[in-house]
Order: sequence, then structure tokens, then C-alpha cells
Amino acid sequence: MNKMRNLIVAAAFAALALSPAFAAQETYKIDPAHTQATFSIRHNMVSRVQGGFKSVGGEITVDKENWSASKVRAEIDATTINTGNDKRDAHLKSDDFFKTEKNPKITFESTSVTSPGPDKLTVNGNLTMAGVTKPVTLDVTVGGFAAGMAGFEAKTKINRKDFGIIWNHTLDAGGVVLGEDVDITITVEARTPPKEGPKADDKKPAAAPEKK
Repeated sequence: MNKMRNLIVAAAFAALALSPAFAAQETYKIDPAHTQATFSIRHNMVSRVQGGFKSVGGEITVDKENWSASKVRAEIDATTINTGNDKRDAHLKSDDFFKTEKNPKITFESTSVTSPGPDKLTVNGNLTMAGVTKPVTLDVTVGGFAAGMAGFEAKTKINRKDFGIIWNHTLDAGGVVLGEDVDITITVEARTPPKEGPKADDKKPAAAPEKK
């Protein structure tokens, strides 16, 4: 009787392990060397200023059989902001903008993932920036999958004032220096983490039996 029960339990675990919910999930680490987070904002009422961050990381869990089981956690080092102008970058790090001394990280954590069409994802989540957390929606295009690699492009638009970034300056000719809406694009290349090899202790040969 016990043997039959053990066989049933083993069969149940095997079925679960082979089901899509278990077999299809893959975890990827965002590759900082091949990932870009960029933004642009209206400037002086006539043009746009662009910038980006030099350090982006995080983890993505993908279930291509059931996208709703997927999730993402991303982190940007706000102190690495770069707009091509050192004086402007220093101002952006100050308390007028990103407040990087108190809040050096920008983070995103997904709360839901849906797939409205082929190679398209809608990722809802919480964005924390300058010490303020707000819900945002990312429109994601799936770039593709290869051996141990995955690519995505995420776009969204936020209002900077929602995150307490309210600095502005009135122009002599009318209008203001900065717009409120910020367009954000994140181009991601991610890789499966390398499998851990055996620990050093596991490689040690077994001790020879003592001679009596």
C-alpha cells in the first residue's frame, strides 16, 4: 500500500515538473553592457533634451506559455545619469530633480503582465524614483530569444511632477524651460545566469580509510 502511494506521489510531482507552468519558466539577468535606459523631455518650448543612465540591472522571469506568470524587477543607478553636459547632470542629481544623495536608485517591479498580441506585452508595475512610488505601464516589444539570451524594448510616458520633480524656470519670451511629460525607452538584452559548478569541497577526493 505504501509503495503504491509513493508511486502516485512521484507520478504527480513528475507531471507538475513537466507541465507548462513549471517547464516554460526561464530566468534572465539584465546585461548592463547591452542595455540602455534613455529619456527625453521638451526643452525651451521648441525642442527636446535627451539623456540616459549608464547602469541598468535586474532580473526577468519569462513564461512564454503563460505570460501572466512572467515578472520583472529592474534597477537603475540614478547617479550615472548622462545628458552630455556635466553641469546639467549635476543639477539633475540635486534635490531639484532626482535627489540622488538620498535616493540613488530608480526601481521598477512588475505587478502584472499580459500579452495583447504577438511579440507584444503590457507590463504594469510600480516605479520608484526620487523617493516616490507610482504605478506605471510599460508597452513592451519582444525582440526575440536565442540560446541563453532574450531581448525586449519597453516604452512609457510619465509626468515628472507625479514623482515630486517640479523644478522649472519661466522664459523671458513666455513659456517654461521644461515640459512635464517624459518619454522613456529601455532597450534590454538579458542572459540566463551561468550554472553554478560544484563547490570546492565537493571536488575534494574522498579521504582514504584509516589502516588498522
